[in-house]
Amino acid sequence: MMSDPALAEGFDLRRLPEGFIENPYPVYAALREHAPVHAMGRNPSDLGPSGESQILLSRYADLERVYKDAATFSSDKTVEFGAKFRVAEEGACPLYRHHTTSLVFNDPPRHTRVRRIIAGALTPRAVAAMEAGIVALVDGLLAAAEARGTIDLIEDFAAAIPVEVIGNLLGVPKPERGPLRDWSLAILGALEPVLSPEVEAAGNRAVTEFLAYLDRLVADRRRHPGDPDKDILTRLIQGEVGGERLSPEELLQNCIFILNAGHETTTNLIGNGLHLLDQHRDARARLLAEPDLMRKGVEEILRFESSNQLGNRVASTAFSIDGHDFPAGTQITLCIGAANRDPAQFADPDTFDVARDPNRHLAFASGIHQCVGMAVARLEGRIALGRFLVRFPDYRLDGAPVRSQRVRFRGFLRLPARLG
Repeated sequence: MMSDPALAEGFDLRRLPEGFIENPYPVYAALREHAPVHAMGRNPSDLGPSGESQILLSRYADLERVYKDAATFSSDKTVEFGAKFRVAEEGACPLYRHHTTSLVFNDPPRHTRVRRIIAGALTPRAVAAMEAGIVALVDGLLAAAEARGTIDLIEDFAAAIPVEVIGNLLGVPKPERGPLRDWSLAILGALEPVLSPEVEAAGNRAVTEFLAYLDRLVADRRRHPGDPDKDILTRLIQGEVGGERLSPEELLQNCIFILNAGHETTTNLIGNGLHLLDQHRDARARLLAEPDLMRKGVEEILRFESSNQLGNRVASTAFSIDGHDFPAGTQITLCIGAANRDPAQFADPDTFDVARDPNRHLAFASGIHQCVGMAVARLEGRIALGRFLVRFPDYRLDGAPVRSQRVRFRGFLRLPARLG
């Protein structure tokens, strides 16, 4: 089906068209077909080496190229976030300090050093050892829902799982986990293309409060170390790469990163999955009949409704793409949600197919910044969705879903349901 070129003309993430949050995919299709290298806010024909400094890429092949060329396309956000958070006028605010220190927004060698330390606690063996605990957690949440007779699929289920899993990884005492979700939502909210004063203030407050809490938690863990093969916080404290340990700032900020990276996206994976399986009853019936398909089903949920819709890079050197030349310093938005429905990569991309194979989606990015915790997210998704379907095969949404109004992260705030 041909897309409408008018949807791409003048598109800008900072001024979203009506209905975009609910269904961005017609716009994504228009961008892929008519403006795959799109200067946001301008006509695609105006692209040139001396004009636009912000472009959006929507084709799978272009995203994959950028992800795998870290020398040309940097993840360092010092300049971009310096402007976003007005560092020159107000000094290095908490949000700026966090987002420019955490793993995801840094290049090698800092990125390599921190990633190796974190990855050492997320080996296949360590992830497999988490399964029994996640099963028990999920079953407990389902039993509580059954006793109540009602459930909000986000608040009572999808959001509760990653907070507990990451709390376990960092060794956060259970009674102290209450603020983690709100801190994470506030900090990630500041990454949206449009930053309101209220969202910025909430994000800065969340970073400040989280750092104060982590100061106490780290001090206690230094006195009473855990098992570094299972406890990521102990591993971050003790870990070395090339004889160098993390600085105190790097240690604390990357604890925040671990929560943020594993919380919102996994919540969205589970919530989006339950929403899709309510809309696609044939897919639900197939997963119930063929439970071994759940691994592929999780991958299809990640592709079809990517939890993380956008990524960003900045050009370290001049580059060319699709016949257009751009200078160093060009800011690049990677539209993951569009690339994951690119017909050049995926057959019948707008069909939800829980048996899709192959399925080389980009929901976890690619290259050196591919999500370090993706095996944990997949495990949580497979267990949560699989055990939910077996226990409540006839669940139905009950009331209007409340979708998050974010453009970077795609998911729901509320999904009320009847259990059947």
